[in-house]
Amino acid sequence: MIIAVNAIFFQDDYLEGYGQYAVSIFNILVQNHPEHEFVFIYDRLHQKEWINGPNVRSVTVGPAARHVPAFLYWYNIRAAWEVRKYKADIWIQPYGFCSLLSGVPQIVVIHDLAFKHVPKSIPWHQRFFYQTFTPLFLKKANRVITVSEFSRQDILQHYPNKAKSLEVVSGAARDSFKPVSWEEKEQVKEAYTDGYEYFLCVGGISPRKNMLNILKAFSLFKKWHKSNMKLVFAGRLAWQYEDFMEKLTTYKYRNDVVLTGFVTDEILARLTASSYAAIYVSHFEGFGLPILEAMQSGVPVITANNSSMPEVGGEAALYAEADQPDTIAAHMQTLYKSEQLREKMVQKGLERAQQYSWEKAADLFWKEILATKAVSS
Repeated sequence: MIIAVNAIFFQDDYLEGYGQYAVSIFNILVQNHPEHEFVFIYDRLHQKEWINGPNVRSVTVGPAARHVPAFLYWYNIRAAWEVRKYKADIWIQPYGFCSLLSGVPQIVVIHDLAFKHVPKSIPWHQRFFYQTFTPLFLKKANRVITVSEFSRQDILQHYPNKAKSLEVVSGAARDSFKPVSWEEKEQVKEAYTDGYEYFLCVGGISPRKNMLNILKAFSLFKKWHKSNMKLVFAGRLAWQYEDFMEKLTTYKYRNDVVLTGFVTDEILARLTASSYAAIYVSHFEGFGLPILEAMQSGVPVITANNSSMPEVGGEAALYAEADQPDTIAAHMQTLYKSEQLREKMVQKGLERAQQYSWEKAADLFWKEILATKAVSS
């Protein structure tokens, strides 16, 4: 079987959630199924081969698909022609889009319907594209995968009877996220926070990630406790970050806030494992990998009680209203005041993270591939 995979998010210094999900699953599938050929199709030149093996072929097909006209051309004409040229049996689309013109059977992964719930967090032209074409993608795809039961129910509610099938294949924490020694924690803190403890927020700086309310919560925490605790944001400047950066210039505790920018996976894993607690109170998430990555690293988690996050965190996280900084701050204070509770949440988190694995995800994904091939044969 020849399996084509859309790899446009396998980018140097820009892998993030969608890309991490696809890379993690297909690294396993390539190794587990050497008898099949995998063709990874990029839309631009890349410096790093994210997935290697004797059964792997990487091809670059321009132009870069980064705006609506380019989306339509790349998926429906340029990439579709390349997939047909390699005589692919199946075309995997991990990012919510697919080709409406290709005759090759397709599996589409729709992570969430953020454009429905937090439309202002998405550029208007991309939002228009999602609104217009998502129902067409669901109808066109031979099978549809999503990443949480929340997203599955959300898709069914908004687009009843559109998808031929809709299965959940959840992600997991990567192996590099694990507890580290006291000495390594001290090294990380010396490098980033002058040796002080810190709360960690992972994600691109954008309104959807709720960074302004996290700043407000941190202000309350600092007001209640005259500690040297820091707040670290690990992520690139993403969509509509200007308001955050402007407010940060006059923020009372600016000297206690650290912006790392985009960091490598290795550094992110060390930053996560060395933090006092992880704060991930986004306005909306289809899954939320940083929750599990913090838990697997032995770090307590404060997250939001909306969308998929309670499903991911279970009883191993503390939950807050995303738009109520005082509830976020209250949990920060609780962890700070009670080392016993903090250790309890660490143990619960370690157990929770073990319930998810990339091997399980890859096996479920492979079943979807086989089902697609069986129907199309």
